[in-house]
Amino acid sequence: MKIKIIFILSIIISCSNNADQIAIVDKPDTNLKNQHYVSNREPLVPSSLIKLPVGSITPKGWLLEYFNRQKNGLTGNLGKISAWLDKKDNAWLSKGGEGSWGWEEVPYWLKGYANIGYITKDKEMIDEAKIWIESVLSSQRDDGFFGPSFAWESYISEEYRTKEEEQKKKKAIDFWPNMIMLYCLQSYYEYSNDQRVIDLMTNYFKFQLNIEENELLSDKHYWHRIRGGDNLHSVMWLYNRTGEKWLLELAEKIYRRTASWTSRGHDLKDIESSKAKRDGVEYPKWFTDIIDWHNVNIAQGFRTPAQYYLLNGDEKYLNATYENFNIVRKHFGQVPGGMYGGDENSRPGYDDPRQGIELCGVVEQMNSDEHMLRITGDIFWADHLEDIAFNSYPATVSPDFKAVRYITSPNMVISDSESHGPGIANWGPFINFNPFSSRCCQHNHTQGWPYFTENLWMATPDNGLASVVYAPSIINAKVGNDTEVSINNKTKYPFEDNILFEFKMNRSDVFPMYFRIPSWAENSEILINGKKINITAEKGKYLRINRKWSNGDLVNLNLPKKLSLKTWEKNHNSVSVNYGPLTFSLKIEENYVNKPSDKSAIFDSKWQSDVDKDNWPTYEIYPGSDWNYGLIIGNDIENYFQVTKKEWPKNNFPFTQQDSPIVIKARGKKIKNWKIDETGLAGELMDSPVKSDELTESIELVPMGASRLRISSFPVIE
Repeated sequence: MKIKIIFILSIIISCSNNADQIAIVDKPDTNLKNQHYVSNREPLVPSSLIKLPVGSITPKGWLLEYFNRQKNGLTGNLGKISAWLDKKDNAWLSKGGEGSWGWEEVPYWLKGYANIGYITKDKEMIDEAKIWIESVLSSQRDDGFFGPSFAWESYISEEYRTKEEEQKKKKAIDFWPNMIMLYCLQSYYEYSNDQRVIDLMTNYFKFQLNIEENELLSDKHYWHRIRGGDNLHSVMWLYNRTGEKWLLELAEKIYRRTASWTSRGHDLKDIESSKAKRDGVEYPKWFTDIIDWHNVNIAQGFRTPAQYYLLNGDEKYLNATYENFNIVRKHFGQVPGGMYGGDENSRPGYDDPRQGIELCGVVEQMNSDEHMLRITGDIFWADHLEDIAFNSYPATVSPDFKAVRYITSPNMVISDSESHGPGIANWGPFINFNPFSSRCCQHNHTQGWPYFTENLWMATPDNGLASVVYAPSIINAKVGNDTEVSINNKTKYPFEDNILFEFKMNRSDVFPMYFRIPSWAENSEILINGKKINITAEKGKYLRINRKWSNGDLVNLNLPKKLSLKTWEKNHNSVSVNYGPLTFSLKIEENYVNKPSDKSAIFDSKWQSDVDKDNWPTYEIYPGSDWNYGLIIGNDIENYFQVTKKEWPKNNFPFTQQDSPIVIKARGKKIKNWKIDETGLAGELMDSPVKSDELTESIELVPMGASRLRISSFPVIE
């Protein structure tokens, strides 16, 4: 993807009262500076969109139901069941940083758990989060370091770590867990304005600035070298609030010490057939062009050059992030749902839609999309965020939110506790729903929906607001001439077309509103107080309305969905079926079986001693119907697919097969030779079109996000 030249089209229409100005724009103008919210200080490149403080946006409708399920499920109860969150002997609760538990798990959990509390004003959750936050704030040493004191990661269990390796790692600080905790502190500051957060971060970053360069993000630790972009983000967050120039010096130092996610200078056209070696193994050169292929590292690290672009100003770094994204999607992302075939690690030759993605990779990609949307204003990132949030993310968690799945694939026809290596790039029980494993996703899943909610709306440099991602919500913000506005977004999007915005204001004021027109949305319409705006709202752009807004104003945005097929030419010409932002999968009868969690957890799973594991079972899911169907399609898609609307579910939760308000009738044939293979996974796709002598059958498709078992990339019947 090439970076688009950003400009405002000279389409300005005056309505009958000669007051409203309406324009089609690629992004908000960054020549102005928002007066109400913290944005990038000079000399940083101004971001196109500005994040609002946590709590500014409140979920409603199905999104609020997700929050309730999180609070009542695994997210809200991890503090009582996870050994990593046990308050006894926990290094995160020790002033000196001593204790048995003290790596990434606490901040992974806290970044989502605390934010749910702030967003929903849940006192119990806020009070619980405060226990951990207070301990972190009191843990800072005289040299500026804070948090757990031991410097080696405990990712490898004792029996596999040699004394030599342990001693070597003890000589180097592991900055990775603190990078996550900095996210937690920033959210807490947005919620509380507690000056102690600024003081702690200032002293901690002075520590990082003053230590020897080779001691910062040392190559003796893997994770912090790859994920240094998170550290960079936090330094710039603090700079925007204090203006301390030395923070820019530290930002440069951190970027130098972070593993390079910039292009190696290869043109994609020149590296398709060439080879290169990594660690003595020969790979295609495009594979060595990405510094690391662990799926979560890709989801986090690919954005690092764009974050550095804010400091450096050279667009080659911004382009490098787009290039990283494109290389990954070109070779492993030829699948629906927005993600890629990562399993544990992406591997050349393993790009079939049966390859999956870690839950950590899903929520970190969502977070990266949110970062990129703010940096660039590019609607591409909002579209991509919705693709993941509506299609990939829901199926990674059980409907009751009491268990998570480590690996989830677009084509997944069994979810058991067996090992599926080498079909999956790891050996172990990685595709069941288990409350206790794997420990990273067990805790990191919490950020998905709260971070998504925090980024539904953005402030704009011209003192306006942008509705960039659509879901039922209420925003409370300052706009224009210091005017407070509350906007209720009433919708069942993405399951319905209409999005209603109701304005509540204590006084009228002039300010711009931006409404994203998704790249899939054709013939969209917008009405202000019942009057249709006579302008073509181009897909993939923003509709900017600058007018005097008043209490009681209503905006109706209609985004009519239509059926479409996506052909994945580089993945055997398979197809996926889309209806607006939703991708649809074959409805496979899902038979749930509960198993004891301690019998199916991986080796490093740990729980608190008093946990009743019977209350936290593992879910296995087996297919109760055939899954090996190819689609029958023709030139006129309407003749082959029929969309049926159903009543909205009474439980307000549309992300299960039985409660989905939309189903699609299609026609297909079974493919005899498409079977479960020797690894226990759905067999790899064959080239389409596929010949089948089976009878034509009527089949039903349901939303991909509502399907824990699914076929989402279909062979095409000849």
